[in-house]
Amino acid sequence: MTAALGAHKAGRRRLFLPFFLPAVSLYVLFLLVPTIATVVLGFTSWAGAGDTPRFTGLANFGELLASDSFRFSFLNTVLYIVVGGVGTFLLAFLFTMVLRDMRGGKTVRAILFFPNIVAPVALGMFFGIVLIFRPNRQGLVNYVLESFGIDAVKFLAPENVTWVVTGCLIWASAGFYITILMAAVDRIPPYLYEDADIAGASPWQKFRNITLPLTWDVIGVAGVLWTIGAIKIFELVFVLAGPGTYSPPIKSWTLGVYVFDRSFGTAGSPEYGMACAAAVVMIALVSVLVVMLRRMMRRDSVQF
Repeated sequence: MTAALGAHKAGRRRLFLPFFLPAVSLYVLFLLVPTIATVVLGFTSWAGAGDTPRFTGLANFGELLASDSFRFSFLNTVLYIVVGGVGTFLLAFLFTMVLRDMRGGKTVRAILFFPNIVAPVALGMFFGIVLIFRPNRQGLVNYVLESFGIDAVKFLAPENVTWVVTGCLIWASAGFYITILMAAVDRIPPYLYEDADIAGASPWQKFRNITLPLTWDVIGVAGVLWTIGAIKIFELVFVLAGPGTYSPPIKSWTLGVYVFDRSFGTAGSPEYGMACAAAVVMIALVSVLVVMLRRMMRRDSVQF
């Protein structure tokens, strides 16, 4: 018996490297090396192929801080993460409370998840058509507003588009997080809710005292996923804020749009050094937010 167990462990050790090395190699090649290269290039001035990177120290980051476009990009990105996250999770929690006891809840859950599988570019085009301001040929929303005697609204104007994108983002993303939270709710023993019903607990009391504590770990993971995804917002902004243009107005930019513009939207030579510096800020921002979120969500696990 001991010999067989030893042979089994030896076989597992022999299989470790053949399975481990390919995965680690791909991770290093396609994630770690590009990340390190981005950080290094963030301290240089580089115009791309044919140009030699020149070390400039912190000059790129100083230029970022002095740039209006970068400030708009940074603040808009933080707004999407915070306001969009709060709105998305409030909507997800609301539907979690409703769908748990609802007949046909799984079907509704699948319908709510549908926008998440649609490409962001397609969503942007859809909302662009619905929200467009065009006298005598209004989009659907403005057509309805004018039908009730309300003046049409320039939803996609630079000063409004950030809030429109936030609303679109909440609508498109909520289904994904509803699905995650509902999967966590499904593992909660039903007798806990039955006991709460017998005690006369309200839906809010059941959510606060049963659902929330027993899904806290899943909520923390979902929060991290949201933060990582929201910091990369690009397509919705680019399609809604800049239809027919090469780059949207700077008041609507995000860090993703800023990186794109410094890479491909500059007049003349690209500024890859600046783009990499902005990408470094993105990496630092998401790292800080994820660490803060994990510390805020840290709690002793509840056994059930």
